[in-house]
Amino acid sequence: MRLHRTLVISLASLFIPLCANAANPPPGISIPSDVREKLEKNLAELGAAINVLKADNDLAPRSKTLIPDAEIYYNAVRYALVHDQFYRDKKPNEFDVAAKLLETGKRRARLLKNGETPWTRQTGLVVRGYISEVDGSVQPYGLEIPDTYDFDGSDDQRLDIWYHGRGNTLSEIKFLNDRETSPGKFQSPSTIIIHPFGRYCNANKFVGEIDTFEAVESVSERYRIDSKRTAVRGFSMGGAVVWHMATHHAGLWAAAAPGAGFAETAVYADTISKDPQPTWYEQKLYNLYDATQYARNLFHCPTIAYSGSEDKQKQAADIMTEYMLNENLELTHIIGPGMGHKYDSASIEIINDQVQRWASKPIDPYPNEIRFTTYTLRYNKMLWLTVDALDEHWKRSDVTIEVVGEDLLDIKTKNIQAFRIDVPPQIQSTDPIILINGQRVRTFSPISPTGLRLLAFRKYRGLWAPTFPGKQDGLMTKSHGLQGPIDDAFMSRFLFVLPSVKSSSSELDKWVESESKDAIAQWWKQFRGEVRVKRDVDVTPQDIQKGHLILWGDPSSNSILARIHKELPIQWSGSQFTIADKRYSTDEATPVLIYPNPLNPERYIVINSSFTFSEFSGGSNSLQVPKLPDWAIVNLNVARSERHPKGIIDAGFFNEYWQHKTQP
Repeated sequence: MRLHRTLVISLASLFIPLCANAANPPPGISIPSDVREKLEKNLAELGAAINVLKADNDLAPRSKTLIPDAEIYYNAVRYALVHDQFYRDKKPNEFDVAAKLLETGKRRARLLKNGETPWTRQTGLVVRGYISEVDGSVQPYGLEIPDTYDFDGSDDQRLDIWYHGRGNTLSEIKFLNDRETSPGKFQSPSTIIIHPFGRYCNANKFVGEIDTFEAVESVSERYRIDSKRTAVRGFSMGGAVVWHMATHHAGLWAAAAPGAGFAETAVYADTISKDPQPTWYEQKLYNLYDATQYARNLFHCPTIAYSGSEDKQKQAADIMTEYMLNENLELTHIIGPGMGHKYDSASIEIINDQVQRWASKPIDPYPNEIRFTTYTLRYNKMLWLTVDALDEHWKRSDVTIEVVGEDLLDIKTKNIQAFRIDVPPQIQSTDPIILINGQRVRTFSPISPTGLRLLAFRKYRGLWAPTFPGKQDGLMTKSHGLQGPIDDAFMSRFLFVLPSVKSSSSELDKWVESESKDAIAQWWKQFRGEVRVKRDVDVTPQDIQKGHLILWGDPSSNSILARIHKELPIQWSGSQFTIADKRYSTDEATPVLIYPNPLNPERYIVINSSFTFSEFSGGSNSLQVPKLPDWAIVNLNVARSERHPKGIIDAGFFNEYWQHKTQP
């Protein structure tokens, strides 16, 4: 068993939480007319060059895939001009920076046209881009490529992921300029460092989390990366990201090094003592992101935390120490003496040396023991274990597996309905003893020593039995990526579907028009992407197959809803609708919910909602958590700014079979 040790090198510090401002990006400074004119001219030239590249059927396929490397510069300046996001007219003057970025973008476009890509073999600081599957947006990331990297060699490189801190004025212009001019504080030999943009400043939650995996996938396609020697690191808001990524994806990392940040919501943001208190379902949904609830998973991820002794954000490491001790784990916690919200040089050296030692050894994909905790099937995997179904979402769910000798797997579960394992090579027997909560379970057939070694189990009336991976008996059940809550639909490809005609309720029509426009604006403000939008009559079978449908309106206005509404847990009748045996007027309320799409049960439909925290979490990144569960009834007459909780008439979760259940 691997224990983490507490290393205290300073006095204990304050426990008061620090809530960094998480409001929308503030308005920028005035842009002189001559500066705007020149930037817009160069922006148009770069945009035209990019369009030529996209339309050039003779362009080499590799060059086509590298167009995002030029488009990131176009988007950075376009966003700043359109959304008023220039913040400095002093050194570094962001107008000058924008002009420089446009020139770099144009140079890359010219080179691509000629089939030349010198930046792809550049060491040191370089910025790249990729196209996100979620919304089709082009997202940037920064890289630090070591001078020793051999572009023609075969050796895979260790990868460090560095998560940036919060900054309301962290525009794409500032991010690209920083990543082209300023190396990070932590450097390691023969290590590629990736700096995800993370879609601005959301503490890499929601689609910000997906940005990590999409950016790393892009890097792994372009450079030789050793996925078994990847470390996650960051400071302040970036430290909070590391707590989240390390606990929820512990089996992916060779090491984790969070600095400051926050690890949970209730204590850090002091939400429970405030009036009004968070709703019962919001408190349940804290279990989506609270790292404290997933502390047990750090058994698989060696972690070294840092805090300044005088930093209020030391609270994160302190509370993680407490929760890890409850799991018989100890946290290595480096405390900078006399330091506020920053590193001291001695601590940097200690942390770097420790991460280097851990990350020099590849992850063991088949350890003899697995300890896994989750509260949702969104996070359902640990190394050679995959959880396929829970007894009940948002309750603690545990799996512990021990390999005993060559012929025994001792498995213990809590709140687990189904799981599968990739039998580790240590098990040599073709008919091993498999104990699940003390019950011996036989497999369908002998395990092949060299062939498929995947075994699946499901619980029936309290007894475990072998089964086949996947959903059972064609039932519609909650599963990974299809488990809710509403916000989950915005972590993979989605399409806004707007109504093409008026509904029977003018109040609903006004609400839908206002809310859908705000949702599109908020998606850019919070996640720096542009929503895919279609009218209901323009939706194609490919749209239904590829992604989740975000349906606005009701069956009288949205033809997609009209096709499927009889298969949903809502019944509309004239000017009324019924849900959970309660009836409402469409002039006064609307349902919002997430549900498997009857036209494609492998994808969601969402009715009348975007992501639910929107602008209601301005106090802290720790408050950027789901505000609604699987379904809710929204009062149309309550202002958006007061919706949570005043405007929510009723709300709840579906059970594991997507059916209504009794709520407290």
